[in-house]
Amino acid sequence: MNNKYRLDTEENKKFLSEIRENLFDFGHQFPSPGGSSYYLGNDGTPWKERNRETWITCRMAHVYSLGTMLGHAGSEQLVDEALRGIRGELHDVKNGGWYAGVTADGKALPCKQCYAHAFVILAATSAILAVREGAEELLEEALELYDLRFWNEEEGLACDTWNTEFTVLDDYRGLNANMHTVEAFLAVADVTGREEYRVRAGRIINRVLGWASSNNWRIPEHFTNEWAADLECNKEQPDDQFKPYGATPGHGIEWSRLITQWALSTYKNDRESAWTYIEAAENLFDRAVQDAWKSDGAPGIVYTTDWDGKPVVHDRMHWTLAEAINTSSVLYHVTEKQEYADRYADFMQYLDEKVLDHVNGSWFHQLDRNNNVIGTVWPGKSDLYHAVQATLIPYYVPDVSIAQAVKKSIVHS
Repeated sequence: MNNKYRLDTEENKKFLSEIRENLFDFGHQFPSPGGSSYYLGNDGTPWKERNRETWITCRMAHVYSLGTMLGHAGSEQLVDEALRGIRGELHDVKNGGWYAGVTADGKALPCKQCYAHAFVILAATSAILAVREGAEELLEEALELYDLRFWNEEEGLACDTWNTEFTVLDDYRGLNANMHTVEAFLAVADVTGREEYRVRAGRIINRVLGWASSNNWRIPEHFTNEWAADLECNKEQPDDQFKPYGATPGHGIEWSRLITQWALSTYKNDRESAWTYIEAAENLFDRAVQDAWKSDGAPGIVYTTDWDGKPVVHDRMHWTLAEAINTSSVLYHVTEKQEYADRYADFMQYLDEKVLDHVNGSWFHQLDRNNNVIGTVWPGKSDLYHAVQATLIPYYVPDVSIAQAVKKSIVHS
C-alpha cells in the first residue's frame, strides 16, 4: 500500500496537509452579507437560495479559527464574518439564544435547537483561541443560555428542541445533540479551565454507554421525553437527514473518539479507570466498523443499519469517513494495536480513490452503494468541519480538544 495512506509516515502527513489547504481554499465564499454561512455547492459557489443555518455558520467559525492558528491566509477575516453572523442575524435578541437559521430573504427559521447551540459554544471556544474580538462574550452568553434552556442537571443530559420563544419544549430527545454537547463541553473545559463541563460530559457519556452496552454496542439515537429509547423512529423515512432510523455507525465511531478524549483527560493519573472507558470506546468502534465497512460488498461505510447490524441506508456520507479516520488513528496511538493503523490506511485509500473531489476540491458529501456521487440527503458540500478535523486529529494528542491542541501545537509524539 502507498505510504501516503499509512499513519505516522511523512507521506501521510504531507497528504493530509495538502487536503487541508484545499479545504480551507474551498470554503472562502461561505460568508453572506450578514455573516451567516451560505450552503456551499459542488465547486464552492454559494447556493444562495438555501437557508443559512446556524450550525453551519458555527462550524465555519471553528474551521477558520483553526485556519487562523495554522496560518492560512484570510482566515481571520472569515472567522470574524462568521462571528458577525452568529452575533447578528442568527441571534434572537428578543427571546434569547440562536435561531436554527435564516431563510434566503433573511427571515428567522422557527425553533431553537440544542444541536445548533452546542456549535455556538464550540465556535466561541475556538474563536477565543484564535484571539477574535467578542469571542469571550459570545461564549459566556452561549453557556448561560445553554444552562438555562437545554441542560438538565437531574438527568445529566440535554433536551433537544424548543419553539422560538422557549415556551414549548418538544417531546423528542436525541443523542446527536448530546454528542456535540460533549464535544463542546470538553472544549469549554480545555479552553477556560471550567472542569464542571468535563464532569457534565462524563455524565452524558455514562448514560450513552449504558444504552449501548445493553444493545450490542449499537447506540440508540432517538428517545421519548422520559428517555425511553424509540428504536422504530423514522422507520418509514430511514434516511432522514438528522433523525435516521436504526443505528448510525458513524455516530458509534464518533462517540468512540470523544469517549477516549474524555477518559484520557479525566483520568490522567488513573490508568485503570481510563482504560475501562477506552475498552468501551473500542467496542463501539469495532461494532460500527464490523456492521458498516464494506458490509454490502463495496468499499465505504453504510449510513445506517437495523438493530441486528444489517444495512438499511447503503449511502456513504463523507462525515462518517472523516470520523473513521479520526478514531482509528486515535485508537492506534492510545492502544498501539496494529488493526487500527490498518483500518486507518484502508480509510485513507478509500478517501483518495472515492471521496476526494480531485476536480472541484473538498470531499463529496454523499455517495451511493456503488460509490457514485448523489445528493438525496446531502447535496453539494455544506461545510468543512468534519473533513478539516480529519486532517488534524490523526497527529495531535488525543486527550485535548483539537483547537486547543492546534493552538498549543501539542502533536502526538
